[in-house]
Amino acid sequence: MQPVGPYRFTEALGVCQVGTAWWAIDGQDRLVTVALLDGAAATDQPWREAFSNAANAMALGGQRYVNADFAAAKPWVAYPSEEGVGAQRLFQSLGMELHPAEAEAEVLIPATGTVTNPPQPVSGAPVSGTPTPTSGAPLPWAMHAAVTPHQQAPVEAVPVSPAQPVSPADAPPADAFANPVRRIQPSPPAPRRRGLPAAVVAGLVVLVAAVGTGALLWANSGDEEPSTVPGGATSFATAAPASSAAAPGLRPWTQAAPYSAEERALAIAAPSLVFVEASFTGMLRDAKTNVPISPTPVTFKRRCSGFVVNSDGVVLTNGQCVRPTDEAARERALNTLGRILVDQKRLTAAGLEGYVRSKLTTTRFTGTDPASPFTSQVSGQLNVARGDLATSPAIPGEVVRVLEPDAGNLAVVKLSQAKLPAVELASADAPGPGSVLLLLGYGTTDSSFRGARFTVESKVVQVTGTGDQGSVAVQRVNDDIGIYSHGGVAVDTAGRVVGVVDSDRAADGGANRALLPVSAATTLLGEAGVSNTLAETDKLYRSGLDAWFTGRSGTAESHLDAVAEAAPTNLLAQAYRQSAADRAKLAADEPNPSALPAVIFAALGGALVVGLLALLMRRRQR
Repeated sequence: MQPVGPYRFTEALGVCQVGTAWWAIDGQDRLVTVALLDGAAATDQPWREAFSNAANAMALGGQRYVNADFAAAKPWVAYPSEEGVGAQRLFQSLGMELHPAEAEAEVLIPATGTVTNPPQPVSGAPVSGTPTPTSGAPLPWAMHAAVTPHQQAPVEAVPVSPAQPVSPADAPPADAFANPVRRIQPSPPAPRRRGLPAAVVAGLVVLVAAVGTGALLWANSGDEEPSTVPGGATSFATAAPASSAAAPGLRPWTQAAPYSAEERALAIAAPSLVFVEASFTGMLRDAKTNVPISPTPVTFKRRCSGFVVNSDGVVLTNGQCVRPTDEAARERALNTLGRILVDQKRLTAAGLEGYVRSKLTTTRFTGTDPASPFTSQVSGQLNVARGDLATSPAIPGEVVRVLEPDAGNLAVVKLSQAKLPAVELASADAPGPGSVLLLLGYGTTDSSFRGARFTVESKVVQVTGTGDQGSVAVQRVNDDIGIYSHGGVAVDTAGRVVGVVDSDRAADGGANRALLPVSAATTLLGEAGVSNTLAETDKLYRSGLDAWFTGRSGTAESHLDAVAEAAPTNLLAQAYRQSAADRAKLAADEPNPSALPAVIFAALGGALVVGLLALLMRRRQR
């Protein structure tokens, strides 16, 4: 069997009429189970929707998946092996019992192009896996199925008669899913048996199923507000997150499993991330004579990430990004001038590095006057950012205080706009080796530097060790999210900052895999006379998210609506508010739980009547 997504299948757990459950391993040799919707069911829209809805309903109940692709030709879902055989449970929730893999020929549906008795959602019509917003706000996570914590998707199993033995000449090819030939042969008439008639047995089965289902739904209907957060894990999943269609500017969060600890941490911390751009202008001069080596000023830019620590617009970011040392500024200015000379055909591209190196010790980078310093400007953008943007939504800022590279390499920047969403700093204790964290920072896939589009990126990483950068002890992690992520954050499952991203001087190329301690950040904030505080709007946002993740849609909608009005830059508050409204509407369309006893007893009575009538008819035939 060919791999699906990032997984390599190793052994089939079992097969059923609509798919297969597999043992598989990911790119880091971690064991998972994968549920694969296959055959005619993979092309049947009601089955595809029931498959995705069932996976998300299981996530609501605590059985979280680590990866999925519901839009694939053959939809699939992967579960961590340490949480049990999730793939098998998914098929069982659809009413499909798995059979041993060697019995595959006896249980697969014939490849007729259709599936009999497809599962139906609770409302009686297929439910889309993506709620449609009505207010125009972007949806936060497209993979959130339109299922409330109390919804289930009952299905009607497809009965299949046992197959006749298959001769070696008629055996299916190696790829059981690819065979278009009908492989299930009609069974001969069953011999007359004594004992309970089949109709009575069927009636009793229906009776037991009705009692069990009714009791479960009745018990669940009493909990209007779940007391625990679905998927409230204490650490992040280490498998690759699932991806889906992206809402503009919110692409990183569509990669988190619904209702997972990763999604919750992203929802809390992401609105506070800031794209920082600093511009520096000056004259390059001969160090001895102060004569300009270029007749016009040279301007270069530096870009990095930052995060809001106070709703008044106080931002922490990378120190070298907003205030480089004289040597670093001179090198960047020479590099910029050299590229201009390359464009003018006065210097070859191959000679650029040598040109910068030869001029580095013999030039100065000053202001328009040799005695004045070069000038700088800094700005910040939230959500989706654009390079070289000088007007709104870019927010002008001012550098307040900077730590030197060997003392922490951090800076405090005060933006000119207030009511910005802030993030919380964790305690001063640094995460130890082996800790699993979530990195957040800005990145881009655009090749053009000037007007590149930047969005918040995220990645689950692990602390691999510790080291020193100057006088500061740093943690090192096993991965990074790009060259513009320095100044970004590492957060825990509560969405609190446990480290600030910096370049690792010990790594090749200085990858952004070092985490500066929170203690350095709090020290700098104290020296600047500001503190890390959450405004009432920030607290209300967190309580609204808590309500969302515990299924209290009404409370979530109310709180997040207030946040969206008070802090319009928090686009995730708007998105979750709309999603809560959509989920509340779906919940209002569900059957009234008070009618469940009548439904249960009606099912019981119907099952008994069917069984008794069948028994009487059979006796008359005798």
